[in-house]
Amino acid sequence: MAEIDTQKDVYLFLHGRMDLKEKAMNALITKGFTNEKVIMALPTKVGNVGDYMAMLWMPPNPDHIKIQQITKVDEVEPEGMVGLWKGVSKDDIDTVQL
Repeated sequence: MAEIDTQKDVYLFLHGRMDLKEKAMNALITKGFTNEKVIMALPTKVGNVGDYMAMLWMPPNPDHIKIQQITKVDEVEPEGMVGLWKGVSKDDIDTVQL
């Protein structure tokens, strides 16, 4: 697994599971991220190359968080709930149990 720079932003995708937000936050904080670095993902704003995405996985009943690093951000027309994130390329780098 790649080394994670916990000083970078991490965008959290809950896939509609707001009931797991606190559990997900606690798991990411245990991993070394600070509360201030965890950002709720919105379809209207994407991260930068080098930032991270943290997704509850696998919907609809996730049991872990998939951590991915953003490798490329292309300009795209927003599409549905995915929004601008459809232009983001990323690599899987780690997982954290919920």
